[in-house]
Amino acid sequence: MSITGLVHVNVNCSDFDRSLAFYELLGFERMMDVPARNTAEVAAAVGMPPYQVKGALLSLSNARSPFVLDLLEWQDPSDDAPPYPHLYHLGIARIALASDDLDADMARLRSQGVKFLSEPASVTMSGRTSRFVCFRDPDGTVLELVQ
Repeated sequence: MSITGLVHVNVNCSDFDRSLAFYELLGFERMMDVPARNTAEVAAAVGMPPYQVKGALLSLSNARSPFVLDLLEWQDPSDDAPPYPHLYHLGIARIALASDDLDADMARLRSQGVKFLSEPASVTMSGRTSRFVCFRDPDGTVLELVQ
């Protein structure tokens, strides 16, 4: 294999502007807009019919290594079903983001109305202990902060 890294993670949303504001609160910055429509070849490559979308590529401003989020509001076709009811479903479950100050980040998010699934928990793996906490974006996608 010749895989050298992660290019981006795609998060679908029901209201691009609302979700953009939320992800900007987390430290993401808009890099470039995604074309509203693309070629039939591009649509076929992602297994879709011709589509209309509102979205942008966002980069995490303080990331130690590049992290890009592809935030998309599918306008046609669209599906407003919630992403998943729990974390033990198949497929991608959550996105974990590193934090240098979990308590301060939680306080800032709480001040903006973000609700956490629980208080922070500690976990030890391979002799290393970290603290983490999970929360949901405006559409219910689970995110995690890890310190």
